[in-house]
Amino acid sequence: MNKTIRQLTLKRQFAEKRFKFYGQASLFLALIMLVVIISSMTYRSIPAFTNYGLNLNINLSQNNIDKDNINYRRLIRENIFLLDSGCEDRKCRREFSRLFSSGAAYELKDSLENDPSLLKKDFRKFILFSDDADLFYKFGIDKNLPENERRLSDREISWLSDFQEAGLVEKRFSTNFFTNGDSREPEIAGVLGAVVGSLYTILITLIISFPIGVLSAIYLESFAKKNRLTDFIEVNINNLAAVPSIVFGLLGLALFINFFGMPRSAPLVGGCVLSLMTLPVIIIATRASLQAVPPSIREAALAMGASEMQVVFQHLFPAALPGILTGTIIGLARAFGESAPLLLIGMVAFVVDIPGSVTDPATALPVQVYLWADSPERAFVAKTSAATLVLIFLLIVINLAAVILRKKYQLKW
Repeated sequence: MNKTIRQLTLKRQFAEKRFKFYGQASLFLALIMLVVIISSMTYRSIPAFTNYGLNLNINLSQNNIDKDNINYRRLIRENIFLLDSGCEDRKCRREFSRLFSSGAAYELKDSLENDPSLLKKDFRKFILFSDDADLFYKFGIDKNLPENERRLSDREISWLSDFQEAGLVEKRFSTNFFTNGDSREPEIAGVLGAVVGSLYTILITLIISFPIGVLSAIYLESFAKKNRLTDFIEVNINNLAAVPSIVFGLLGLALFINFFGMPRSAPLVGGCVLSLMTLPVIIIATRASLQAVPPSIREAALAMGASEMQVVFQHLFPAALPGILTGTIIGLARAFGESAPLLLIGMVAFVVDIPGSVTDPATALPVQVYLWADSPERAFVAKTSAATLVLIFLLIVINLAAVILRKKYQLKW
């Protein structure tokens, strides 16, 4: 008998150790995969954080320039041609000017508008190379390929090599990535417009979904009568939480844009669509949090003569608040990373300007990642990985906020 008990005990202990090993192995494997993914994206994103360019002499002291009628593109081109290119025909000059970013004219305009005193001076302005020239300095080029199979001709490679040998080439941290909106030119494209659009969208989602979701859950849990109607509503809420997000995009397209006529590609519409997707998550999380409150809290409040409304909002709701906030923020984090519903309501549009309000045309960060990943330009490969890292960082911040709020408002019984 003792031998049998000892064998059963050893068998149970072995099963517990095996289960513990499986759990630790799963966590270790998940951690390895996470490190591999983050490391891979970080490595691929490194080129996106630097740009190559040169300091160009801008000659304005001897020119009679009207500040209200300046052709910045021509001004940049004229000063570029002062570099020793050896070009005498128009075709050669056009090829030489293609080595420099088309955004140099806009950067010069900003500099002169911010400091009008430069209009009467000669100064040096750092201008970026085009994406093909920038990639030449970052990765080099296979000169064994035929010229018609390369993005750069032999003459362009010669010019870029001469710049480097003369010490004119300079490498700088890419502030454009964090301060600019989207652009078709990779060297000046940034994520600020997409980040602002995402923040506006998630703000609208929070304003709509949090009060409606919490009040709906409180009503269903504490005030609604248990009948077939409430059972039907509860079943559909649970089903909606599992509906693919693209279905909510179709609903938003039909309801908010086609029926109500709201503006396409606006954070206002995006927030309304994502609030439909977030509502079931918030309702389920709120009901679960209310159910987790010890029944003695409710019974004690009723025994002291509190009304049903006082019991709910003065006792149950504060006790359930940590779980409600956690569920809400997790639902918002899921919505923050969604792209499918936003594609259907037009937030996939090419938007350069940074939105100033919730009704301005905008895009979202996940959609920006999708657009750059689909771009044929090689320089957008690094931009895609860098934008993904920004998205992951923002999601980490949102989930960290959930942990902090939960600990701050958590009650100990």
